Amino acid sequence: MSSGAVLILFPIIVGIIMLGLGLTLTLEDFRRVVRYPKAMVVCLVSQMLILPAICLGLVVAFNLRPELAVGMMLLAASPGGSTASLYSHLFKGDLALNISLTAVNSVLALFTLPIIVNLSVSAFVGSDSSLGLQFDKVIQVFALVLIPIAIGMAIRAKFTAAAQRLERTVKILSVVALIVMISGVIAGIGAEVFDILGEIILAVLAFNLISMAIGYFGPRLLKVGERESIASAFEIGLHNASLAITIGMSPTLLDNSTMAMPSVTYGFVMFFTAAVFGIIVSRRVRATAPTGDLSATASRV
Repeated sequence: MSSGAVLILFPIIVGIIMLGLGLTLTLEDFRRVVRYPKAMVVCLVSQMLILPAICLGLVVAFNLRPELAVGMMLLAASPGGSTASLYSHLFKGDLALNISLTAVNSVLALFTLPIIVNLSVSAFVGSDSSLGLQFDKVIQVFALVLIPIAIGMAIRAKFTAAAQRLERTVKILSVVALIVMISGVIAGIGAEVFDILGEIILAVLAFNLISMAIGYFGPRLLKVGERESIASAFEIGLHNASLAITIGMSPTLLDNSTMAMPSVTYGFVMFFTAAVFGIIVSRRVRATAPTGDLSATASRV
């Protein structure tokens, strides 16, 4: 597949993923926010403030080149996605909370992501750079995310049974789509991918592990329940790499394949680190929670 075809497919793939996310959402998911104040506050503060600060520290500590530094900050600014919900379901997290976190984070990130990206481009590349998410590009990101989500929510509201049947399939397709996107970026960069990978792998791995740790231990310190903390950990630790890759690669947005590489690497690494984390924490849930509690939210998947 040519690089041009891959670039055309990226927004379409993200649109499908966002549509799938919309199929899982209802207005109740947004109203439910007030029922989980501690977990929600920890997640939102971590997503909007703590993670970008930690990512900036890692960028400086590893002395990454400017394009990779911007790519790391783009990744940090990206919200959680459908993969977070999938892992939360598999490893006994509170899926209802996870869906609500994803919904709220996706909306808020539309405002915070352009700010963080533009500040990063200015700081690492230069204020006179043509890169960045100017107003017209921000509108494109809005359309890329909000319109498919809104369509998915409308379908769920009108054809609830059909939407629920599609949820599992769409989540699996989202994982496959991410793999396709990763393969496309790697093919587009060519032999240099190994040099870039060697430069960023430790920074990406550290960011992933720190993100999940903050997402889990932050709520636990505030006496939030085990399953709610697991949901928060996956939401904070599993960023929407597909969205970040598309913003990095799209000719109408950042148009820089190197900036997409941190998200490509993250999208690969997180599958394994999240699985190990999930196996460890889900044992605690099985040891303490009644069987009925574990199945209460599973019916939504």
